[in-house]
Parts: sequence; structure tokens; C-alpha cells
Amino acid sequence: MANEENLKLFVKGQSGNINGRPRKYVTLLKEQGYKLSEINDTIQVMMSMDMEELNEVFKNPKATVLEKTIANSMNKSLQKGSLYSLDTLLTRVYGKPKEQFDIQQDTKIEVVFVEGKTIL
Repeated sequence: MANEENLKLFVKGQSGNINGRPRKYVTLLKEQGYKLSEINDTIQVMMSMDMEELNEVFKNPKATVLEKTIANSMNKSLQKGSLYSLDTLLTRVYGKPKEQFDIQQDTKIEVVFVEGKTIL
């Protein structure tokens, strides 16, 4: 019964997500006229601020939307004890660190010769 109700919501050939995936934050900022280098520079400077300086930026009526958004994001992240926003900002500026993997393979390959033929 529940499956029949769910099927009624979706029409063949029509997207179930009409608005699509939400745009990424940096894409929206670029549309507002910010250059990627300006975004990265702002993030770098603000990452070196202490809490008092971040609060001053957020309360400053002359601060840009970018500065206020970053300050608010960092402040909320620190209050929650979460590093998610900070990690996102650092990754945006410096890129993801290289990941290393240690792969060990214990697979044996057996070769058998039978009457002039090789069988793997």
C-alpha cells in the first residue's frame, strides 16, 4: 500500500527533485561578483582571527556578506565543538591533504603446464 502511494508521487519522465541539487556556496559567491582568490584570501585571514575579532567582523555593519557568513560559520562550528565548517574552509583554501593507502595483496597465481598448454 505504501509503495503504491509513493509511486503516485513520481511521474515517469519527471524529476522527483524539481529544484535540483542546491548550488555550492562558492558558486553562489562567484555569481555575486567575488573572485575565487578573494574568497580564499578572506578565509585565510579570518582563520587567523581570535573569537573577539570574529565577533567584531560579524557585528560590523560594513562587513561584506562573505565576511559575515564565514565569521558566523566559524563561530557556530566552534560553539558546537565541531570541526566540520573549519575543515570545509581549510579544504577550500588549501585543498585536501594527500591520502596514503597501504595495500597488501596475498593473492597467489598458480601456473600449471599440461601437455604443452598453460593454464592459469
